[in-house]
Amino acid sequence: MRQGIDTVRAHTHAIVLGGGLAGTLAAAALVPHLDRVTVVERHPLPDGPAERRGVPQARHAHLLWSGGVRAVESLLPGITRRWLAVGARRIGVPDELVTMSAQGWLRRGPQRQYLITCSRDLLDWVVRERVLAHERVTLAPHGRAVGLLGGVTRVTGVRVRDEDSGRETEMRADFVVDATGRGSQAERWLAGIGLYGVRERTVDSGLAYATRIFRAPPDAPADFPLINVQADHRMPQPGQTATLVPIENHRWLVTLSGTRGGEPPADASCFVDFARGVRHPIVGDLIAHAEPEGPVYCSHSTANRRRYFERLPRWPDGFIVLGDALATFNPLYGHGMSVAAHGAVALHRGLARYGRLSGVAHRIQRAVARTTEGAWATATTQDVCYPDAMGAPPTVTARLVQRYTDRLMRTANDRPGAAAALYDAFTLSEPMSRLVRPGAALAALLGPTGPALAEPPLDAAVRTITHAPPPSQTSDDPLGA
Repeated sequence: MRQGIDTVRAHTHAIVLGGGLAGTLAAAALVPHLDRVTVVERHPLPDGPAERRGVPQARHAHLLWSGGVRAVESLLPGITRRWLAVGARRIGVPDELVTMSAQGWLRRGPQRQYLITCSRDLLDWVVRERVLAHERVTLAPHGRAVGLLGGVTRVTGVRVRDEDSGRETEMRADFVVDATGRGSQAERWLAGIGLYGVRERTVDSGLAYATRIFRAPPDAPADFPLINVQADHRMPQPGQTATLVPIENHRWLVTLSGTRGGEPPADASCFVDFARGVRHPIVGDLIAHAEPEGPVYCSHSTANRRRYFERLPRWPDGFIVLGDALATFNPLYGHGMSVAAHGAVALHRGLARYGRLSGVAHRIQRAVARTTEGAWATATTQDVCYPDAMGAPPTVTARLVQRYTDRLMRTANDRPGAAAALYDAFTLSEPMSRLVRPGAALAALLGPTGPALAEPPLDAAVRTITHAPPPSQTSDDPLGA
């Protein structure tokens, strides 16, 4: 069966709660299987790539990894061309990355994966425009979902409140998807129809964000790399990072972060100093010579939270939870949008395989939950290591996995088997089990063949902007010259 928003139609009506990326992708996943899809969004949606209420991290760096891009493409063929046509960048991994990991600088070898970068407003708008233009998708007048209709065996719709008038309306549907994000009330809604006991886990490093947009210098090349200085989670001190993301209109979106006790400043006068004070000053050196556009924006909504809906012994037909309503991740790892895309694909595939038979929703909910596991493990095993992090300490197994991953990361500079596994898994192009397949495991066992890079692997054009000296003679990185 061909995947995509224009595949064979089926029957009946679905309601999607939430008009963000997860919600619009869920609508795209539902269209091939139902006659009508209604999107219910609490806040008015802008007509173009503009700020939208209800997205707490919208102003900060967002990355859509290649695994997520392919998932979106399977639902909306041609969407990547549209992103690029309106200004987004396709950045190769690792050839267009300048990344300092916990283990040191990564070499810029041959492209293995990629990512899409642009402002979150632009990325969401392109998807929203495409989905809402479909003849079987309707955007309801804005309102807030306040409860489910139905009972423990089946959800039959939702109650929606107009917050201006306070009036509630019952909306009937054969299928309801909760994509309302971090603020989801799904647990309370389920309790309202007699289903209790949803387990939840939270790991919070206390990470805070500060972001500012800069106009790139005129001499910055059009293919300017993404630059990222990560924290070292192994050190007994707050983790601080600096990330420079090239976005549309020849601009740089710069996000600084710090865990509890090392938060970045909200004061614009301190922004460059903080960027220069992380493990390497490259991002600070770059923006010191760039023109800022607008103020510094800050956020603290960064905890990892996982709700285990799929473990309830009973689950109502006709109801699915996905996106941030199911699992939220520290945005530092850039996995949230890609996980939401994989969740929408799981919804589409489940309906394609099983239709709407009794018990299908529980099967689909379990499949959607599985798409969160790799990103959850990546985020929580590192975040819990920072000082004063909130959450259960890592198990012995988790510590061993983290040590193995650290070694694989260091080995990726020298051994293709390690690099392929690392980039396939981290871009969510393959499951995290890719990290322990024989080729990767052998590479990790053998370990690196040489020392880590002493300096960032910059090409000449970028080095000129930073006023950085040429690389040391000991570097054998082909892109560092």
